[in-house]
Amino acid sequence: MSTKLLAGAAGLLVVAMAAGGCATHTTPNTFNRSEVGRAQTVQWGVVQAVREVTIQNDSRGVGTATGAVLGGIAGSTIGGGSRANAAGAVAGAVAGGAAGNALSRSARAGVEVTVRLDDSGRTIAVTQDGTPNDFRVGDRVQVASDGVTTRITR
Repeated sequence: MSTKLLAGAAGLLVVAMAAGGCATHTTPNTFNRSEVGRAQTVQWGVVQAVREVTIQNDSRGVGTATGAVLGGIAGSTIGGGSRANAAGAVAGAVAGGAAGNALSRSARAGVEVTVRLDDSGRTIAVTQDGTPNDFRVGDRVQVASDGVTTRITR
């Protein structure tokens, strides 16, 4: 196979790995571009419970599949004959799939905050980035939601 194909496959692998590492973190102070300028409903409430959680990236197989395809392309360029190319493709697909799977399964610390809302008396639980030290039972908090993303701040 050509050097151009190998360079292209390596470039795609780098892009896929970089994209996999760019997971958004929804902290109370971090907003995605799509959230800017979007009206939010604001309610007030009191913290009823706080617990530490682990936030894991959704694993839908995209990282594994992307890694396998890119690894297979890169691996198929190794060797001088069709058998060597086929063996390289299989080995590359396995290695790329494992790497993609590892990238897609990263996790981070988070907190689940349970709040009793003043207006309705309803109790809600919101999971967000943070630590249990960010809130205490009895804290008066603001709950802001645009219908998709909900954040709790003090």
